[in-house]
Amino acid sequence: MAAVSIENLYKTFPGQQADGETTVLRRIDLEVKDGEFMVLVGPSGCGKSTLLRLLAGLEGITAGQIRVGNRTVNDLPPKQRDIAMVFQSYALYPHLTVYDNLAFGLRRMPIAGQAVGSTPLTDRSAASVGERSRSRSVSRGETASTETFEWGLERAIATTHWWEKGLVAATRRLPTGLRYVSEAERRIDQRVTTVAKMLQMDALLDRYPRQLSGGQKQRVALGRAMARNPQVFLMDEPLSNLDAKLRTETRAQIVNLQRQLGITTIYVTHDQVEAMTMGDRIAVMNQGQIQQVAAPLELYRHPANRFVAQFIGSPTMNFLPVQVSSGSLVHSGFRLLLPLSWKGCLQSYEGRPVLLGVRPEHLSLGQSTPENLLANVVHIEALGSETYLTVRFGQDQLQVKVPPDQAVGLGDEVWVAITTHQIHLFDPETEQAIG
Repeated sequence: MAAVSIENLYKTFPGQQADGETTVLRRIDLEVKDGEFMVLVGPSGCGKSTLLRLLAGLEGITAGQIRVGNRTVNDLPPKQRDIAMVFQSYALYPHLTVYDNLAFGLRRMPIAGQAVGSTPLTDRSAASVGERSRSRSVSRGETASTETFEWGLERAIATTHWWEKGLVAATRRLPTGLRYVSEAERRIDQRVTTVAKMLQMDALLDRYPRQLSGGQKQRVALGRAMARNPQVFLMDEPLSNLDAKLRTETRAQIVNLQRQLGITTIYVTHDQVEAMTMGDRIAVMNQGQIQQVAAPLELYRHPANRFVAQFIGSPTMNFLPVQVSSGSLVHSGFRLLLPLSWKGCLQSYEGRPVLLGVRPEHLSLGQSTPENLLANVVHIEALGSETYLTVRFGQDQLQVKVPPDQAVGLGDEVWVAITTHQIHLFDPETEQAIG
């Protein structure tokens, strides 16, 4: 495992004109802890996938610094970053079996100090590889057996002769008794078998991608990343091509695997449900900038600005323009007395307009009082376990969550009550949260 540090990162793409540039990421600062599951969430086009590609080395950064563990990786090619990426489109090799897809990265595992196409390392060099592998494993807190396996696999690859690689490749499709199996290939087989059992796909190893369902393909893509045992997992919307039921099952499986392996994971999604249920922390992005980084419930309860408040939570938060007056929020249709805890925060806003935010679950149907607002029901969504009403209040519309057995009809007039200790207030100019 390794922590990931991003400091003052910028990314620009050249425009169509000679002097034109498009800045897609600006002032990105993010610290991902060792072993943490970090989720990047935001609307399409906010820059979250671009940030993941910069971490992987698939795009070059314009300015800033990226560190993985104790290494700055700005100028390192992808294969030297010890990072594995799972793509939205799976990116499986259609001509290879599931087994060979899982083994593909292991068979091409780079060894520090050996250039592509050079002769194998000497035993002395391989010994140094083993020492480096052992030290890396110890720093990542792995068990002694895993450390031994890591050292053995890397050393076996380092000492494999060119003719052994050719012989392994030439006999790979022959019956088992006629194949040549090198030490490296034996250890790769051990790793592939272990990963396949973890993902419950050991019965699929001889199939080709065209013979797999969408969920099975996604598990192969995950397994290929797991087989390399990298310091960091990067996942770019890996569940977006799955149906709702399979997405829920795979979501739980990914979380359980990450906790079991303890590998630092950065996961990109536009689905807030995935973000809230999977991440240890969430970084909310919009227009190329990080808006807030916090634990899921912290984002829900204490959004930093209007965008975060609107993006996190389903259905979205309701907003109403109000004015601060003597400890109350005044609207043309109601007057809401605030708890004393708001007094200090709103002193500088006395007599000024602010934006009131309240979630549908913090509204309810009440009685006719000055603090409640009179509205007309214009739409009903009955979901079985809960019902959502859309009500029109003057020029504004609000969504209200009510119990499923509450009798309400289209066109009914209702009094809507606001739970005062669950409200949010925002500055109408900066859209930053107040208090």
